[in-house]
Amino acid sequence: MATLAPPRPAQREAFIIQYPESDGLPMADNTLQFRWIVTLQGGLDSLYADRPDIFVAGDLLWYPVEGDNKTRAAPDVLVAFGRPKGDRGSYLQWQEDHIAPQVVFEIISPGNTISEMTRKFGFYERYGVEEYYVYDPDRGDLSGWIRNEGRLEPVADMQGWVSPRLGIRFEMADDALKIYRPDGQLFETYTELANRAATEAKARQAAEVELARVREELARLRGE
Repeated sequence: MATLAPPRPAQREAFIIQYPESDGLPMADNTLQFRWIVTLQGGLDSLYADRPDIFVAGDLLWYPVEGDNKTRAAPDVLVAFGRPKGDRGSYLQWQEDHIAPQVVFEIISPGNTISEMTRKFGFYERYGVEEYYVYDPDRGDLSGWIRNEGRLEPVADMQGWVSPRLGIRFEMADDALKIYRPDGQLFETYTELANRAATEAKARQAAEVELARVREELARLRGE
């Protein structure tokens, strides 16, 4: 695999343009929105843990135009193929081989307005997003758009939809979103992951105790 060039440092200019790393807005308006953002970001980061050429981030300001610090957006989750992993204060597209994040997610909260979401849609459509997904956990509503001939067009039916880029599958069950990895494993919250790890650890411990008991019994029967 070809070595990816890291984000290049900004060139010296006659005057310095600042690209703020925060828009002053909270990452989430409530615990439900926050939980979904973390679950999506963590699940996707885990999915591509062994791919050094895929960058996943949450609530990171994206500036698509060099010299313009007003045109920006902070997707709840973004995925950029062809970009190396690593910490960033913001996603400056001209320092990222001019590669726009191909997939973005937004998690709706009561604080999101129609005008805000309309503006975000226009931004993502204009600056090259290939797949755009919006989930409203309060209403159990999921929508998606796919780029076609330069425009983001709606996915007719999201039930069972498989992301062309990510390979993940979306399912709505009991008005709640479930996301499955290509291997069929379900995206889980941090708590669910921790509980499953604890359960598996207890099962391994019980198996080791039982194995030791069986060995002792065999040794006794052999008269050792």
